[in-house]
Amino acid sequence: MPLLSVKDLAVRFETHDGIVRAVDGVSFEMEEGETLGLVGESGSGKSVTNLALLGLIPSPPGVMSGVVNFDGQEITKLPEPDLRKIRGNRIAMIFQDPMTSLNPLLTIGRQLTEVLELHKGMGYSQALRQSAAALGEVGLAEPEKRLAQYPHELSGGMRQRVMIAMGLLCEPRLLLADEPTTALDVTIQAQILELMAAVQKQHGTAIILVTHDLGVVAGSADRVAVMYAGRIVEEGPTQDIFNSPVHPYTKGLLSSVPRLDSDTSCELSSIPGSPPDLAEMPPGCAFAPRCKKVQKECLLTQPDLVSSGSPQRRHACPIASLPASREANS
Repeated sequence: MPLLSVKDLAVRFETHDGIVRAVDGVSFEMEEGETLGLVGESGSGKSVTNLALLGLIPSPPGVMSGVVNFDGQEITKLPEPDLRKIRGNRIAMIFQDPMTSLNPLLTIGRQLTEVLELHKGMGYSQALRQSAAALGEVGLAEPEKRLAQYPHELSGGMRQRVMIAMGLLCEPRLLLADEPTTALDVTIQAQILELMAAVQKQHGTAIILVTHDLGVVAGSADRVAVMYAGRIVEEGPTQDIFNSPVHPYTKGLLSSVPRLDSDTSCELSSIPGSPPDLAEMPPGCAFAPRCKKVQKECLLTQPDLVSSGSPQRRHACPIASLPASREANS
């Protein structure tokens, strides 16, 4: 049985401009100790997917549907008190913006110790020592001093490390990491990724890593799920995705970043156009208006996520399944 099973997860927001389908029928599974990289442009639904897994979609205006099974338990319909026992404990999240995620009225120490007191039953003194140790592990200098400070007294990178330390405090079984290294320099970024890998190895923690940095995904993720307009358009083992992408959108993402594993120089390219308005989705494939190989059927029917040569590879592109001669004539 997988640690996490997500089936037909959907999140829509009812706005004055219409219904925005931020996540539209996302399904995937994760095993214990596995890292899944969620990649895609801004607005593709990556962060909303993570929030939905923890039941953090505000209602209204958000409406969530689908099934999320975690560790053999269906958690989407749990009452709020039961969800609180899971959040921060068995499933932890590193939020993207630490300035809005940390409470500006509480010290760093109080926000960290509260997690351990609530979920681990620690006394304040023990929780304070554990919190200081956690800050030291994420590379924060003078951790005892930081415990007495407020979020506005720390830099953006320091606040991000506090959020990472908070996420790892209870040694969760599943860690949802939303751009965890965005505000960090490359040296600290490497330290954080090594720390997350060490925690994962020691405790069998599964990690969903949301990032725009394909280099981070290449070095950290076991599998990659590429999202576009609220849907997964391609999924598979990381090495396979990077070496032989199938979906045109995945190919576009990879061709827009430099590669150091090639002896020949390659020209970087960009994906033409912009992501669609989620309140006014086009018929058929959402990527069709930007795709260089679009065909008539792409404009009529939304493609399903189907197997791509092996059970571990899936893609949502009818062009990818066409004979090479027909694709060349498109």
